[in-house]
Amino acid sequence: MSESTKLDPAIAKALKDDDKVIKVEQYGTSSWASTARVEIQTPDGSPGAYFLKTLRTEDAAERVLGEYMAMLEIYNTMPDFAPKPQGYGKCENENAHFFLCDYLEINQHLPNPEQLGKKLAELHQKSKSPTGKFGFHVTTFDGKLPLNTTWDSNWTSFFQKLMGDVYALDTKVNGFWQELDDVMKITLEKLIPRLLDPLTADGRSIKPCLIHGDLWESNIGTDKTGNLFIFDACSYYAHHEKEIGIWRCEHHQMKAKEYRNEYFKNYGPSEPVAEFDDRNRLYSVETLVINSAHFPGAQTRQLAVDELKYLIGKYLGSEDSPSLKEQSDIDPVSTVTPAGAP
Repeated sequence: MSESTKLDPAIAKALKDDDKVIKVEQYGTSSWASTARVEIQTPDGSPGAYFLKTLRTEDAAERVLGEYMAMLEIYNTMPDFAPKPQGYGKCENENAHFFLCDYLEINQHLPNPEQLGKKLAELHQKSKSPTGKFGFHVTTFDGKLPLNTTWDSNWTSFFQKLMGDVYALDTKVNGFWQELDDVMKITLEKLIPRLLDPLTADGRSIKPCLIHGDLWESNIGTDKTGNLFIFDACSYYAHHEKEIGIWRCEHHQMKAKEYRNEYFKNYGPSEPVAEFDDRNRLYSVETLVINSAHFPGAQTRQLAVDELKYLIGKYLGSEDSPSLKEQSDIDPVSTVTPAGAP
């Protein structure tokens, strides 16, 4: 583990006034950045620490901005649920950008389902979109890939654009695949409106809620007192059910129904409730596709096709999808585990 007491001047300026840097050491692992723990001493002699992430990619400026704004939005809404962001910006001595936040002493064991359900529901319920719309004021990044967070007053059209752009990213990485393209066209044109338009039919409405955006087990930590914290967010304002679509994905450990059930005890599913599990399945497909875009060759690409075929067969029928085989016997959650995350 490399150690030093030197920080780039731009990072040093982001520290609190009169903080004395004691040590900077490599900390944790990240697939897309270098990470470090900055040990400091406050003016009264008390120890403290910050978490530092440094990126050296062409899109680093956008990525650190997105993470800072996402984490600031969460912290400002629920300061006991996230580390406080301290700064972001361009380094002075190298072609790199940084994100800095408070360091928390946490473990990353699977979180307590009951506590997570309560705190996450509280975040969603307390949050308020500044525009009253779905989206976010900057682009946020799921892993290394950008999300389309353009403001939209209509959740159906917002999710169509989000899914369509994620599919385009996957195609760029993995190449064109006719079977996926066939089901994705039907999904974007017909399936998404079929499943999401009823949320606002018959006088109903849905609230744009601040979501973390990539809430899998590696982005949740528990401190020694048992309190939960979330980090590494790619937030935007969304239908609250979108947050937990990731929890049905087989390549994550938090796929037990207990997590979804505990959440819904605190913030119930939207009407029509009878379709919420299939909305959850639809939302999970966005996670599967962006995982495929991050990890070429991952089986999440095939899983996305299977899930969409199931939904198309159930809600649109064979007349709308003559090229699709009958999917009524598909297991809603595959038992094949693809590599990696998100």
